[in-house]
Amino acid sequence: MSSSTSNKANDLYAVADFCLIPMGLGEPSVRLRRTSVGFHALRLGSKVAKYIAECQVVLQKTGLTFKMHGYGTNIEGPWSEVMQAIYECHAAVHAQGAPRIATDIRIGTRTDRETPSGTGNNGKVTRVEQILAGKRDEK
Repeated sequence: MSSSTSNKANDLYAVADFCLIPMGLGEPSVRLRRTSVGFHALRLGSKVAKYIAECQVVLQKTGLTFKMHGYGTNIEGPWSEVMQAIYECHAAVHAQGAPRIATDIRIGTRTDRETPSGTGNNGKVTRVEQILAGKRDEK
């Protein structure tokens, strides 16, 4: 069995990025405030941060490779485990009081070459960094 699949038969290795957005929290995540020159957007991101932190706690328990970034979380592992982790994030955020959640998910799989477990996202970043380092060396 290749490292691009899990130990479960036919379970693809998934490299995913997801952005979980709690909604219906009583206030919008961005509110407009009237100023002397028009309207100004006032961010209320701290209200959402506690829900995102709860999702990160859930992910820590999965044993999957993941990394939070400013607009979501990269996660990778067997397809069924990645999807289960996203489901568990939804359940935990609902349990914290969020009545609605919208999630955007982008998932990549490949069967044309091996993807050693835990290296899918880092491999992509490392390759770009190598190219950039080479361009710096050329100067």
